[in-house]
Amino acid sequence: MQALTELTTTIALTMGVAWASGINLYATLLMLGFLANTGNINLPPDLRIVADPLVMTAAGFMYFVEFFADKVPGVDTGWDAIHTFIRIPAGAILAACAVGEIGPAAQVAAALIGGSLSAGTHATKAGSRVLINTSPEPFSNWAVSVGEDIAVIAGLWTALNHPVLFLILLVLFILVCIWLLPKLWQGIKKVFRFLGSFFQKPQQPSALDRQK
Repeated sequence: MQALTELTTTIALTMGVAWASGINLYATLLMLGFLANTGNINLPPDLRIVADPLVMTAAGFMYFVEFFADKVPGVDTGWDAIHTFIRIPAGAILAACAVGEIGPAAQVAAALIGGSLSAGTHATKAGSRVLINTSPEPFSNWAVSVGEDIAVIAGLWTALNHPVLFLILLVLFILVCIWLLPKLWQGIKKVFRFLGSFFQKPQQPSALDRQK
């Protein structure tokens, strides 16, 4: 029974850090480092690096930047585009570090699954933001941004304290993403088609048309 509990806790932590990294990597690092430094959690050896003051300082600075960039319509989309190359690899690395004690094979498997999960959460976040930015008022953008930060904190807390509940909620989240992502993609294509037509220069009439 003890072994099953430890396995469930490890899986929840592994999937939790990957899931949260796809939404807000810097909030994830800060929360893990804070909980580790205050003695609230005992991180796996390969993951304890996040509690280092230098890592926490860098994560804190980047979270400060992201906190404001994430609330400006248009800027948040650019920020998300750049972080496609940061959140997904980071989620894979953190997931691999969470199972480092088990062995290299488990690390590779965790990296593959964690990277895919980070990609899914990142795509859902970024795609939703593109559509939300079409709203003329900024309040929905601010509300969603704050909600994402709260979701990361609440999700990680649940993964650490109630791993079974977190895994159930994670499965539901994945099912929602599978249903939602195609619809988001269709909406994003419509937004960019509209922007393309808006900025497209009107065609100049030809000499033949002018003669008519």
